[in-house]
Amino acid sequence: MGGAGYIGSHAAHALRRHGYDVLIYDNLSRGHRFLAEGFELIEAAIADRAQLTRALDRVAGVMHFAADSQVGESVENPRKYFDNNVEGGLSLLNAALDAGVKRFIFSSTCAVYGIPAKVPITEDTPRQPVNPYGMSKLFFENALESYGCAYGLRSISLRYFNAAGADEGGTIGELHHPETHLIPSALKAITGERGPLELFGEDYPTPDGTCIRDYIHVNDLAEAHVLALKQLDAVTTSARFNLGTGHGASVNEVIAAIEEVTGATVPRRMGPRRPGDPPELVADPSRAQAALGWKATRSLRDIVHTAWKWEQKLRRQAGATRMAPV
Repeated sequence: MGGAGYIGSHAAHALRRHGYDVLIYDNLSRGHRFLAEGFELIEAAIADRAQLTRALDRVAGVMHFAADSQVGESVENPRKYFDNNVEGGLSLLNAALDAGVKRFIFSSTCAVYGIPAKVPITEDTPRQPVNPYGMSKLFFENALESYGCAYGLRSISLRYFNAAGADEGGTIGELHHPETHLIPSALKAITGERGPLELFGEDYPTPDGTCIRDYIHVNDLAEAHVLALKQLDAVTTSARFNLGTGHGASVNEVIAAIEEVTGATVPRRMGPRRPGDPPELVADPSRAQAALGWKATRSLRDIVHTAWKWEQKLRRQAGATRMAPV
């Protein structure tokens, strides 16, 4: 579900590389048809029970990526997040159960932890989200745990830290409208596709005053989904794993990496903090390494390099479209 989106499309390609047949189900409200090229695509809403049932009758497992995921927006419009991430997610979960699908991989988030007492964050850290986005993801994690105990559903919740970058082959990458993530936003500020990058807060209790996050390459995330699927048969009810590198980078450090890779200065201005943003989120990924045999292998520079390559491709495509004869 949501396989025509950013992380879902990368996971689909990783699954195919490992020999799996992939069926993508997406309403394309945030996904893009071209990101699903080469795969069978069912364009339908998660609330369309008839379409959903027909799709689920054909599959042995579900990977659920379909969710709204912007912290700031969730604070301003929590109704949207509980409608889609909770109500829509439960619709999918119940349909999967009715179809006899007992394998489920969930795209969760480090936002379930809220403001942790210490970093790096382990899976045993109390889950105390501070924004509706994190609350909606925690609700669904709890639902999976309950369904596992009651109905024998086997599930793995993968708690992403900050996904970034693009496929090294350049065929797919990050594309949101509007774009709110730091790295693609900074790249668009360099190319002039948007105004100066607004940074949210320089008074956090961190070494340089800006937020620290654990940036993980999207293809490292995608590989984790393949390994999690292989591990599901060993899960009795539910399991949860952090997906991160174990190393944090501040906003200023990310901008420095972008300027090094691109050779350009990122136009920027400083703004106030956003509500719901913790100062520091860094994963302890050791449990995923031990249980799944997974480890992030790509660096922050790799992330920026692939994101820049993708951004340049989008620019070329946009230019070709503008110049096409009519």
